[in-house]
Amino acid sequence: MAQYASSTIDPRENGETSHLLILHNVAAEEEEAFVLQDSEDAVQHFGSAELREKLERSLLRKLDTRLSILVLIYVLNYIDRNNVAAARLRGFEEDLHLTGSQFATVLSILYVGYIILQIPSNMTLNYIGKPSLYLPGCMALWGIISCLTGTATTYVKKSLWIRDCNWISLVILVHSVRVSSLDSSRQPSSREHWQFLISKWYKRTELSQRTAYLSSGSLIASATGSLIASGILGVMDNALGVATWRWLFFIEGGLTVFVALCAAFILPDFPETSSGWLTAAERSLAIQRIQEESPSGTSSHHHNQLRTQLDGLRLAVSDPKVWWLAATMGSLTLSLSWNAYFPSIMATIGYNPTITLLLCAPPWFVATAIAITVSRHSDKSGERCWHITVSMGFGLIGFLLASSTMNAIIRYVSLFFMAQSYTGHVCVLAWASGSISQTPAKRAVALALINTVSSLGNVFGSYIWPTKWGPDYSRSFTICTFANALSIAMCWMFRKHLASLNSAAAKKEALNDEAEGYRYIL
Repeated sequence: MAQYASSTIDPRENGETSHLLILHNVAAEEEEAFVLQDSEDAVQHFGSAELREKLERSLLRKLDTRLSILVLIYVLNYIDRNNVAAARLRGFEEDLHLTGSQFATVLSILYVGYIILQIPSNMTLNYIGKPSLYLPGCMALWGIISCLTGTATTYVKKSLWIRDCNWISLVILVHSVRVSSLDSSRQPSSREHWQFLISKWYKRTELSQRTAYLSSGSLIASATGSLIASGILGVMDNALGVATWRWLFFIEGGLTVFVALCAAFILPDFPETSSGWLTAAERSLAIQRIQEESPSGTSSHHHNQLRTQLDGLRLAVSDPKVWWLAATMGSLTLSLSWNAYFPSIMATIGYNPTITLLLCAPPWFVATAIAITVSRHSDKSGERCWHITVSMGFGLIGFLLASSTMNAIIRYVSLFFMAQSYTGHVCVLAWASGSISQTPAKRAVALALINTVSSLGNVFGSYIWPTKWGPDYSRSFTICTFANALSIAMCWMFRKHLASLNSAAAKKEALNDEAEGYRYIL
């Protein structure tokens, strides 16, 4: 703590120690002693396992309560972005005169911003250390942009809005927390941010379950979003002379802005920068828990914060595991590209737009329950790869069923299989967060880099569902099948690599007669 507190004060250039630095370090050491004394009074400085466990339960209870708002944020995120798929059923393409691949371009063009700026955005978040301000601010801005999307009248004007959005994101570095309805469906706009945020608080064995709870927001949104869209499309049918699909953007975008303002008072910051809602002992324990998870036990505090971010960038880019996980996520994201066209695929069963949107909900409710259950078991068993494989395997069955027949019942059942494959996606996210070690700065860049590369899957995926391939979309499902199988194979190769690293670490410890240290979760 003393080291972190004095990070902005440097020794004099001539080598003489600054009197200000001495006084500052003394004050910092006194503050550290006070915190440690508070910890000792509460839990004997975590020396007692029973007292530490009690304090840890209190910390996690408070943390889970505050971070639960991320589920609501995630729900609104996906609702705002999936409403373009619902709007497509009620005149969106016709009113904007979209033809050919223009609808796919509307979905995919925003990922240019993602690809360019995700890494500096996460580095900025780690640098300022205030997620409670950064994330809600970004969310509010893009809620406003979502509302303005409803004013578009032509494809050209829509494209201009997209370019304007990207220029705004270029200026303020908040592109990757956008909740614009034009985003393609699988890329959670704040995913790399909340991944990084929870990795700063939770241990590796706690990540999958929390990731599932937060990711369930996207699954819940896919279910409730279609129900809400159905209600809005039914109630606001050309109200006040405004096209029905435009009300989707106005209403849901406005709600997003309201929740963003509330989130600013609820979201926690990082352990090192949080205050007010934690006791000194809980804060010290939160920092210690994450330090214990690091293979080197390094602290996240450094004298030169800018140098720290650049070091994190260097470490992330030079780590082969990061690139392998990025490629795996890209393939996995491509295999999930059907989500952006879920209502359109559902419409091939043969019902009217309202019934079609209502039928979209059940597969996602089932997928949510499966994702939470499987992820909890993944954490409890300390295993990732098999859980991913089973989930993605059922997704393969769904693709094969959907591409083999136009029977309404079989095709509807296939959508349940496909929807639950998001469980594998959740487990991969947790696996990635827990496998990128060393420093928070590296983890921030690594998670952003993984999501940046995976965005390419969104770009390509937007173009593999052209209307001319319908209504069976067999070629689209074939592409998803290959991408799914490739991601499974890459997960197993990654598992083999981590196993070899664990084995090498065990041999080194045995040779040097050392205690068992850090091990990767397989």
